[in-house]
Amino acid sequence: MEQIAYVNGSFVPMSEAKVSILDRGFLFADGIYEVAAVLDGKLIDNASHLARLERSVGEISLALPETIERIQEIQRELIARNNLASGLVYLEVTRGADKGRDFAFPKGVKPTLVMFTSVKDIVNAPSAKTGIGVVTVPDIRWTRRDIKSVALLAQVLAKQAAAEAGAGEAWMIEDGKVTEGGSSSAFILTQDDVIVTRQNSSAILPGCTRKAVVALAEERQLRVEERPFTIAEALAAKEAFVTSASLFVQAVVSIDGKTVANGKPGPMTARLREIYVEFAKQTAT
Repeated sequence: MEQIAYVNGSFVPMSEAKVSILDRGFLFADGIYEVAAVLDGKLIDNASHLARLERSVGEISLALPETIERIQEIQRELIARNNLASGLVYLEVTRGADKGRDFAFPKGVKPTLVMFTSVKDIVNAPSAKTGIGVVTVPDIRWTRRDIKSVALLAQVLAKQAAAEAGAGEAWMIEDGKVTEGGSSSAFILTQDDVIVTRQNSSAILPGCTRKAVVALAEERQLRVEERPFTIAEALAAKEAFVTSASLFVQAVVSIDGKTVANGKPGPMTARLREIYVEFAKQTAT
């Protein structure tokens, strides 16, 4: 059965899901997106994702065409129509399509809202057991990375560099410090058992999974320090890992071909993954 997507008020087969070539998301990357995980047919930490959506559209003065409550209803309807047990729901809102291509915001144009689902077994992903390698690339993005913009060319190039190197992710570097991954938040565990991840600011996207993992770690009296770290620190660390809605918690076992610790996922990463999966299943809606 063909996958069903949502486009501007209608549920349609994916092959029929289309927007105008004058849509500002296509012409200017004038839009915001979100990705929420699904387990057992239910949304994971979705309130956090929708709160970030509201913040991001507010930062670029983009009005949502539907209420948050209605957006959540559409997400659930898509999950049901596609019989999705485990995977992701992608959501994108743009400023819509005008009659021409002008940089300034158009007047009287309704924003575009599209959504679709994809199947992914996040919990049982093979890389969760083996860990992934990362490569480092310069962070060439704009300075408002806290906005979840659809302008992802820098991340595309970073992820392509990782793919060409046979790695699972790229860590972006600015002023000698790791900002974040191409599509994930970056963490290390120091030799003193301190979990380190960069503090939220305009330099990084405020990751929803990152936020949850930090909170879950602190609830268990694990030491968490929010600050930038270097690649040298990461290579000297006990463990390194990344978090995202599409990965949950996943070990990093090498950086630019150099092994982290013994080159295998460490016990802290494994424990945090277990804790997060438990949290996800208990709070799914």
